[in-house]
Amino acid sequence: VQLQASGGGLVQPGGSLTLSCTASGNIFSINAMGWYRQAPGKQRDLVAAITNGGGTNYDDSVKGRFTISRDNARNTAYLQMNSLKPEDTAVYYCFAFVVSGGPGDSEDYWGQGTLVTVSS
Repeated sequence: VQLQASGGGLVQPGGSLTLSCTASGNIFSINAMGWYRQAPGKQRDLVAAITNGGGTNYDDSVKGRFTISRDNARNTAYLQMNSLKPEDTAVYYCFAFVVSGGPGDSEDYWGQGTLVTVSS
């Protein structure tokens, strides 16, 4: 199983970006998907997560600005980030809890980090 992340870049404060994360490989089902982020010198924190039923969870710092969604048919999650602030600057890591092969327990998989820089 591999996770391919995309969509990072440089954006001005107040701007928007959309991150995507696609899982591929021997996938039976995917439970939660989402993103963590890590700013320089800080710990990695959960940004947003979404279950396969569409339930969502957001860090307080992004509520009302970020929206997570997923396309189960495409094994893809999206993070729409609006009203970006300089403090959103970080490397964003997508994750997915994947059940591979057949019914069983899920394992966590991680995409490569994608840098989001919010600066004027």
